[in-house]
Amino acid sequence: MDRKFTKNHLIKFIYKETTVAETMAINEALNEDFELLEKYHELMQGYHQLPQVKFNPTESSIQSILRHSKQTSVEPQH
Repeated sequence: MDRKFTKNHLIKFIYKETTVAETMAINEALNEDFELLEKYHELMQGYHQLPQVKFNPTESSIQSILRHSKQTSVEPQH
């Protein structure tokens, strides 16, 4: 495949936001294009330096969302 991939493609690839076809094409391109592989390694280095954020909502936030959902839900009609 003679497709040019950008840093944006690689970022989507790193974050697993590519389709199966895109993933296969990028993997193939990484095996064939040394410059692309270098860009990928640069981006991966930056990715690993970023803090891994985990979101844990408070119990009151969860309860507030559940209350809102219950208040705005549509009752099924029989």
